[in-house]
Amino acid sequence: MLLSTFQQDLIEAGCDEAGRGCLAGPVFAAAVIFPPDYCNTLLNDSKQLSEKKRMALRPVIENEALDFAVASVSAEEIDRINILNASYLAMHRALDQLKTKAAYIIVDGNRFKAYQNTPHQCIVKGDGKYLSIAAASILAKTYRDEYMQQLACKFPHYDWLSNKGYPTIKHRNAILEYGISPHHRKSFRVTDPLPKLL
Repeated sequence: MLLSTFQQDLIEAGCDEAGRGCLAGPVFAAAVIFPPDYCNTLLNDSKQLSEKKRMALRPVIENEALDFAVASVSAEEIDRINILNASYLAMHRALDQLKTKAAYIIVDGNRFKAYQNTPHQCIVKGDGKYLSIAAASILAKTYRDEYMQQLACKFPHYDWLSNKGYPTIKHRNAILEYGISPHHRKSFRVTDPLPKLL
């Protein structure tokens, strides 16, 4: 069972991002603040949940959180500042949008760029350990997936409905055949040799 908070003294926000390894589309991030005694046995790292379960949990998170926010950084911005800095920026933008100011931040992973003067703790695999980070991973993932599904209608040959911008063989073959779209990250090596199909 996931833990409710990392520390008990300060209002704590959990942060996570989605779409860092994609070839196309923005990187999304979310920040979630739960009540200190919050409990939800269904919450888990978004990667451990089916799309259906993630979508079912999203309104639960939004209704039961003290506060939450979702933000993104565009492919153009990613190309300008690199994906690592873009991930930090997306999380900072989400924190900016919170109506309840976080006094402490817990972040999935092992690196984070300090947000204002707010103390933070990086937690490796934190989305499988703390409820607020798990919730942030679910919000970031579901909002990003919806965004890519909307883009997919205009660019059907990249198969974004299925791959959401991740580097599948079909996606990379489409880039080789059709070139890149305005939503592709030009700084990513999207035309590397493809793995050979058996």
